[in-house]
Parts: sequence; C-alpha cells; structure tokens
Amino acid sequence: MGAVRLLGYLSKTHSPTILIRSLVTTVHGPSPSPDSGGGEDADKILKILVKTGGDGCSDSKVKNSLDRTAVTVSPALVTEVVKRLSNAGALALSFFRWAEKQRGFQYSSQSYNALIEALGKIKQFTVAWALIGDMHRRGLLTKDTFALISRRYARARKVKEAVEAFNRMEKFGLRYDSADFNRLIDILCKSRSVAKAQEVFDNMKKSKRFELDVKSYTMLLEGWGQEKNLPKVMEVYGEMNDVGLVPDVVTYGIIIDAYCKDKKYNDAIKLFDEMLERGCEPTPHIYCTLINGLGSGKKLSEAIGFFERMKASGITPTIPTYNALIGAYCWSEKIADAHRVIEEMRNLGNGPNSRTYDIILHHLIRARKTKEAYELFQRMGSEGEAPPMLSTYEIVMRMFCNEGRVDMALRVWEQMKSCGFLPGMQMFSMLILSLCDDNRLDEACNYFQEMLDVGIRPPANMFSKLKQSLIDQGKNDKVLSLGKRIDDLRKIPLLGGAS
Repeated sequence: MGAVRLLGYLSKTHSPTILIRSLVTTVHGPSPSPDSGGGEDADKILKILVKTGGDGCSDSKVKNSLDRTAVTVSPALVTEVVKRLSNAGALALSFFRWAEKQRGFQYSSQSYNALIEALGKIKQFTVAWALIGDMHRRGLLTKDTFALISRRYARARKVKEAVEAFNRMEKFGLRYDSADFNRLIDILCKSRSVAKAQEVFDNMKKSKRFELDVKSYTMLLEGWGQEKNLPKVMEVYGEMNDVGLVPDVVTYGIIIDAYCKDKKYNDAIKLFDEMLERGCEPTPHIYCTLINGLGSGKKLSEAIGFFERMKASGITPTIPTYNALIGAYCWSEKIADAHRVIEEMRNLGNGPNSRTYDIILHHLIRARKTKEAYELFQRMGSEGEAPPMLSTYEIVMRMFCNEGRVDMALRVWEQMKSCGFLPGMQMFSMLILSLCDDNRLDEACNYFQEMLDVGIRPPANMFSKLKQSLIDQGKNDKVLSLGKRIDDLRKIPLLGGAS
C-alpha cells in the first residue's frame, strides 16, 4: 500500500476531532528553535487547524482552510509544523501531503524524519517504511532515519523489530559501522530493553565484526545502571578493564551513579578519588550525581562538602547542581535552607527553574505540608519566574487525590488545561479513580471519554474499577457503551512490520 493510499486509510480510521484535540497541546508546547525559520507561520497554521477542526469537521474542510492560508511554504516551516504535530501522526501526514503540493515546498531529510517520528508514536510503521522508500528514491535517506524508527519500535516494546530496522540500513545502501552499533545499544538501553542490548553486545563480541570501544561498554553500563542492577554494572565494568579499555569521565559518572542508587556511598566516593588519581577531571554532572546520591541518603554534610569542593575547583555550579543541593537540604527536612539556595541562584542569575520547585513540592508533600505545597504551587503560576510544567501539575494533583480532595484536584486540572498542557495516561487514570472513590461516576465517565478521545488507551486496572463501580450502581448500559469505545480504539490499525 503506497503512502498516499495509507493517508486516506488513516483519515478514515482516526477522527479529526481526536487529532485536533491532541493538537491543542502542541500549539502551546515548546517554542520553536531560533533558527527554525518557520515559528510564526507554524503558529498560524496550527491555530487554523485548531479553529477549523476543533468541532469535528471533515478532513476536506481542514484542507480548504489550509488552502486559504497566506503563508509561504518552506522546508523549515514544514519541518516545524510536523515536529509540533508529533502527538498527532495522522494529522502530521495529512499536513505534509497538503504542503508538498504548495509552491515553495522542498523535500528534506529533516521533514521526513519528523514525520516518521510522529507516525512511529502511533505505531504506523508500514506508513513510516513507505516514507523511507520515498526518501531513498529522492536521495534523502540518512542513518538518523533508521535510528529514529528503531527507537520508536523499541519504545513500542517491539525489540526484535527495532534491531531488524537498524540492520536494514545496508539494504538501502548505507554502510553499517561501529558508531551505528553503539547507537543501537544506546537506543535499546534507553528504551529499557537492556537484556536485549546485552544480547546484541555479546553477539557482536563473538562475531568480531566491530571492535568494541569505551562507548560500547559505557552505554551498556548506563543501561544496567538505570535498571539498578549493580552486579551487572560491575560485571561489564570488570570486563571492560580486562580487555584493556580505560574508563573515561562518562564511564566513571555512570558507575558512581550506580553505587549511589545502591546506597554504596563510600564506594562512590572511593571511585571519585580513583578518577582524580588517574588524572580524569570530574564534570559538573559527576558532582551533581554525588550531591544527589548523598543527599537522598541524608548525608547532608558530605553533599554540601562536594558542592563546595566543586566551587573550589573552579567549576561554576549549574542549575541541576543547585537543584541537587536543594534536594539534599529537603531530604534532611531543611526547607528554609533550600529557599536560601534559591535566593543565591537568583542573585547569580542562575535559575531557579520549574524543576527546582518540583523538588521542594515533592518534599513538602512527603512531610504532609499540603497548605505550604499548594501556596508554593500558586506562587509558581502567579510570579512567572518558573511556571508550572506538566510534572508540577501531576505532583499537586496527586497530592489532592491522595487526600480525597477531588474538587481541588479538578481545579488544578482545569488550570493545567487552560495553560495548554495535555494530560497523559497516568493523570487521567489518577483522576478517574479518585472520582470513582468519591462516587462521582458521571464525571468519571466524562473524563474516561475524553481520555479515549485523545487516543489514550486506559490501563486495565483503572477500567476494571470504573466498570465495577458502574455495575454496582446498575449502570450496565454505560459499561457496554464504554466497552465498545475501547474495542473501537483497539481496532484502529496499529500497522506493524515493514513493507
């Protein structure tokens, strides 16, 4: 099936209303990069799509609205719009096909890759491969394309397909080298498929096709470190030393982090000292890792010591390093000291950012200081210094849901939506379960419908509780209706495989 025919198929199976509702987030999402060249026109196009399609109009009406757009299509504009439609892959494809018929349009690797990334998010891999074929015929295919489709497969838990996709680059005339192998290991590890990464790594050792280097081992170390599997970290590290590879600063940072995650703080400090003895200068990231680890272990004086040691070495603390120090004070319940550090950051013109306040909020909630937490959250919104991010809204909503204060959770929800943030599965689930607990089933069903409308599949445990609550109140028809909606969502083709 060709890409154009697949577009028609997608248009029938993905409701324009659903796609446009998802789009609202991207309109208010991250600002375009300064060198993107299409920011203002991209905003204009996206707002027209929202205005035209928000009431569930047809694709043809959306197309007619775009035809009336007084913008000049350029490669930068197409790439910017497609990137900002990354959560609405079918609509991104529809826009791309409209754009390629406009004067000024030029095909580029960047716009194709952005489109393939968006389609990968909704698992439309057959369409993605059709586009890869187009890229190949136009001479625009790059190794980045194979890396991103492999990453999308891996994140969809299609690990076998992820490896196969990366290996297919040679069939398209691109030579597979050791840097590509390292990239595949990195993709698998960051997609929480570390066991498969280890298998691919071991097979490469046996085949001796490429010589494994420090980067190969370091990426595998990071994967096992994220899995909090210190024995495997040390096994890989030992093997790395046995083959005569000298660890670099990144390697040391990963192992220090693994020690901290396993609460082996003395070993982390010992390795830090070993790094210095070998003439390997620590980076701000390594100091940040140690301050974070020691702070979470309530070793406040040691954490402060490494912060001061970093400054004494001539390294200017970064915002993440200050945030690590703030976290260390918070773990030791010294919130006033945390705020003192924020003042220091302000005086130096170095923050704070939203993450700074998320850290303090987390610890205020741990200490059951709900009033103080909510006041801090409100100041974030009103002062504009570091406005709440999606993570901030989730922290505060969870606080109110856990306390059974659903009305307050709903107030935060509405504030979040008004700022252009689209909640994910976890936030929908949290709110719906809280409404069930509060016996507000009509509202729970409304949010459940909204969740389905934006294409989010509900977790089984949440739907099971909602269903049982409805059955208990004799609302069997509602259960059947919601069940049908879920079945319809499952039948939206998640086209797998490769063409």
